[in-house]
Amino acid sequence: MAFVVFGTHADALAIADSAVEVGVQANTLTLEEAVALALRDNRDLRSLRMYRVLDRFDLFLAHRSYWPTGGVAVSALRRKADNGATSEDLTVSPSVSWHSPIGTSASVNWSRYERLDGAGGGNDGFSASIRQPLLRGAGWDVNMAPLRQAKISAELAYMNEEEAVAGLIDQVTFSYRNLIGAQERLTLSQMALERSRQLLETNQALIDAGRMAAADIVQTQSEVASQEVALLETERSLTTARTQLLNLLALDPSMPIQAQDQVEAEAVELDADQAVAFALSNRRDLKARRLSFEQLELAEKLARNSRLWDVSVVAGYDRFNPVGGGPDLSSHSVGLQLNIPIADFSGRRNVMGAQTALHTAQLAYEGQLDRVEGQVREAVADVQSRWRQLEAANRAKALALRSVEIQQERLRAGRASNFEVLSLQNNLRSADSQALSARIAYLNALTSLDQQLGRTLETWQISLEP
Repeated sequence: MAFVVFGTHADALAIADSAVEVGVQANTLTLEEAVALALRDNRDLRSLRMYRVLDRFDLFLAHRSYWPTGGVAVSALRRKADNGATSEDLTVSPSVSWHSPIGTSASVNWSRYERLDGAGGGNDGFSASIRQPLLRGAGWDVNMAPLRQAKISAELAYMNEEEAVAGLIDQVTFSYRNLIGAQERLTLSQMALERSRQLLETNQALIDAGRMAAADIVQTQSEVASQEVALLETERSLTTARTQLLNLLALDPSMPIQAQDQVEAEAVELDADQAVAFALSNRRDLKARRLSFEQLELAEKLARNSRLWDVSVVAGYDRFNPVGGGPDLSSHSVGLQLNIPIADFSGRRNVMGAQTALHTAQLAYEGQLDRVEGQVREAVADVQSRWRQLEAANRAKALALRSVEIQQERLRAGRASNFEVLSLQNNLRSADSQALSARIAYLNALTSLDQQLGRTLETWQISLEP
């Protein structure tokens, strides 16, 4: 069995705005144009895009945390003592610091102090220090964890927007097909009313010819009245379906748009096992769960690292130079620093909490895998069942139409009753409605299968900006 062969659609995001506007102004709309309008004007999607700007900037900041940073502090002061003496001085202090991906931290500071009031004096100083942890805070994995967490957050935000776009496409698709169904049912109601009126004319001709009792026409007149009521109800349903779609598209609810596409269905070959395998590797909720695992693993690793002793190699250099005389003063140092926590159980609590969160997430993921498999198999079975229903409905429609044609010929020949023709026409109306509902239900089942497989955007050939 071949895997699902999805129909191809034009990239909805690539539809020109001018073409969409022309379609709206002409009061006709294709499904691709409806999706393009929804994606262009949806407020929730615009909000998600704004938040993703912040996520990308957070990722930029995470990268920048491993770059050298610095600053310059400047102060110019004028002091006045109680005895009236004044002094003016200037201090300039530039500094640079750096934190490496393996935990090394280094800093360089220089300062310059001068008197500005002509009294002379001043000094400059220089200091540099470096520290390399050996246990707590040491290593590539521990120090790169914040960057990896920022990347995961950005990926999750991207998938969240993808899921929102796919969900909106599905809503528009279902609503659009609902509008098509309402339009088609209106046509079927008009056809049923026309058939009833034609039968009424036939009855009147038979009465005039003396081949039918005048009382028998009452049944047909009642049927015509019933069809007129049904037509009004169908018109109301069409208005409701149109309003629901216009609300999704953020258009004027009073706009008299019409769905332009036709309800066409073709058989699709499915293999449940391949569909399950595809869903397990492509669904965004499962990808997000796997990314959350990595976040929890990083949190557990950081929690365990925080319980280690703080052992570091340190080195430093200091120099002080008085301006205007006096010897330079300098010193350097190198050695080890050790900090041992005693009777501090908070670190152990943090490790236990991280491990519990990780194990709980693993159990939830296993349950989610079972649910996804069940959902996909159910969606595949639904598509197959809907296709069989559609085939049966089409056969029933064809037979009902043929039965009406035969019975009308017999009525004109005086070999059938008016009641029999009315009954068969009612059957035809029901068969038409069932066939239409079966086609829409089959197409909706394919859309739902797309949902379960996690490939709505691929079917529509839509990709978001990373």
